[in-house]
Amino acid sequence: MTLAYLTSAYARASDTFIRGEVAQLRSLGHTVHTFSIRRPDQRELISEDVRRERAATEDVVAAGPARLAWAALLEAVRAPGRFLSAVWLAQRFATPGLKGRLWAQAYLLEAAYLARRLRARRAEHLHNHIGEGSAAVATLAATLADIPFSLTVHGPNEFDRPTLLALGEKVKQSAFTATVSEYGRSQLFRWCDYRDWPKVQVVRCGVDASLLGRDNAPIPDEPRLVCVGRLSEQKGQLVLLEAVRILADEGLDAELVLIGDGPLRSVLEATIDALGLRNHVTLAGWKGSAAVADEVLRSRAFVLPSFAEGLPVVLMEALALGRPVIATRVAGIPELVEPGVNGWLVPPASASALAGAIREALEAPSEQLERMGKAGATLVAERHDALANARRLADLFAASPSNRIELSSARSLVEARHG
Repeated sequence: MTLAYLTSAYARASDTFIRGEVAQLRSLGHTVHTFSIRRPDQRELISEDVRRERAATEDVVAAGPARLAWAALLEAVRAPGRFLSAVWLAQRFATPGLKGRLWAQAYLLEAAYLARRLRARRAEHLHNHIGEGSAAVATLAATLADIPFSLTVHGPNEFDRPTLLALGEKVKQSAFTATVSEYGRSQLFRWCDYRDWPKVQVVRCGVDASLLGRDNAPIPDEPRLVCVGRLSEQKGQLVLLEAVRILADEGLDAELVLIGDGPLRSVLEATIDALGLRNHVTLAGWKGSAAVADEVLRSRAFVLPSFAEGLPVVLMEALALGRPVIATRVAGIPELVEPGVNGWLVPPASASALAGAIREALEAPSEQLERMGKAGATLVAERHDALANARRLADLFAASPSNRIELSSARSLVEARHG
């Protein structure tokens, strides 16, 4: 098939999973054209593979207001019925107030331009990642281009404001909606019509084959931890710093490497100084995939203290590399991390509980950590093989000849259960 992929900002350091998914679909023989609403931050173009994918991606807003408006006029003349349908649908995505209504019209202009690019590329199906603004553009563009579209909802941001994002309407309009965990499916069930439940499919994130089934380096003796993620409040790095301070006060000299960047960087730097942790914590910025893997292998455990998540790929990658993980008991994480088997789960926002889990990981015999790491690697290989999950997604694309995936038997079953 000839497929088109859209997300708000592509390609960048933080969309490893999406880039991997695109690569696997191409390896299966599909043509995948990538589109981005806007250009990502230059700081996230951290490796040659990211820069190569970025160079091949078209940015919608880069066309400029005049070309976007001209595209909308051409679409209105070309297919007035479909254009009126898109105008009506755009209002479903409008948020309260004048600004919200204007934003919905901006979605329509972007969608008109994208629809014309989709026809030029002969795209047969449009898939969008993240159920926020780009999903609205994808819905409208597919309506104008008269092709099916689907979306992947990762969470947690979509679940924070589902009605404002018209999440249920996006599921309704989609051929299918993928989610990365059973938890994510349950949240979509909350916000979409029960008659659309059969459209919601779990397609788990995939880990690149290069990380699966490899002989990893032994667990090091040094009390080193690594954390990878955007530097923001919801990732819980401030709580992690508190936990490291607790351990330092007990005489345990833990070393923490924070990989990533984001709006909280200056706050984290100030907190590191205030807590006297300059000799314990390194802010490493964004790194390429190979450099991240090296840092993980140099650690005794991987830690992710998030307050909210979907199901983070970085946890899968750490487990695939044979390192147990310390994470919070939120969202889909318990579907991957089993306490005592491949890691530790702690309550979010509890520095003392996090410090306790870190202490156990740093003081555990290396043989125990290696057993836990191997158990995690086995689970990831079973559930999160990138090629297997790309095949599942490709099957869903192939089963979507219209904007309504053929799920009549499943829909009838749901309706029968609910009278």
